Amino acid sequence: MKLTNEELKNEIQRLKEKLSVTVVAHFYQRDEVFELADITGDSLELAMRTMADDSEYVLFCGVGFMGQSVKVLSPNKRVVMPKIACCAMARMIDSLYYDDSVKFLEDNGIKKENILPITYINSNADVKAKVGEMGGMVCTSANAKKIITTALSEGKKILFVPDRCLGQNIANQMGLKSMVIGQEGDPKDADIICYDGFCSVHQLFTLDDIAFYRKKFPGILIATHPECDPAICDASDFVGSTSQLIKYITELAPEQKVAVGTEFNMVNRLRAKNTYVLSSTKPECPTMNETTLEDVYLTLKAIEEGAPINEIEVDPKTQKWAKIALERMLAL
Repeated sequence: MKLTNEELKNEIQRLKEKLSVTVVAHFYQRDEVFELADITGDSLELAMRTMADDSEYVLFCGVGFMGQSVKVLSPNKRVVMPKIACCAMARMIDSLYYDDSVKFLEDNGIKKENILPITYINSNADVKAKVGEMGGMVCTSANAKKIITTALSEGKKILFVPDRCLGQNIANQMGLKSMVIGQEGDPKDADIICYDGFCSVHQLFTLDDIAFYRKKFPGILIATHPECDPAICDASDFVGSTSQLIKYITELAPEQKVAVGTEFNMVNRLRAKNTYVLSSTKPECPTMNETTLEDVYLTLKAIEEGAPINEIEVDPKTQKWAKIALERMLAL
């Protein structure tokens, strides 16, 4: 017999109390999943906080690369996911496409030893490992500017993967020249060469949406994520990572209206009033929303029965180099 949501919540709570397991959930998860988590945050925050957790199991509610990051940083933990959902952006690049990007730069007169790769944390472990082997590091949307500033001090060309928008937005902020592989431009003339990947959710926001809200609500603020197109970020009052957006918006005066350009579930939880989603359609990440209460329950039940499902594994070589790429970032 199928359990009701209330029954599922009760069973999940019972199993959490019985088992050595910590439930973690990304900000973009459904409300009912987000609310039952022991630890919530963005992808890097979750990976870091679980390093200090002493439970045998981490049950990660998010997308695949996030579960991998937890396993890479905490290889002795058992990481399971209710759904190993794929991040569309992370799926846009793999180790072969990464190698092709390096070859593109070499074919255009840039020696491999003069390339310093940086991968956005929204990438799978095999890409992080490739970056680590080449002396590069990982970045997040919150620390990308700091990471790129440090990287530029080495006097090398930066290969930024996979999110072109984040790379272009940081370049614009820093007054640097960027180009996108596959688009017009000579990589020798650019400071940052971006892979042509993107977040489909953050591509939903348009300049027409911004114009609509500014006309409807004079004085409204526009706050967006740097995964949005550079034209959107340039027209915004504030641009920041998930955690930076939360801080900025929750600290606004209650009467201040704000339209937010990021994933719907997070925006919907921010403030009870005067917060709007910057889109005429619902900007909901389909893969982040795959995880249900029943999935969480079944994953916990499998642990209870001694037969865990959807366990994340990373091979030793990939784990080694991906961890090095992550640790270079954490050291900064």
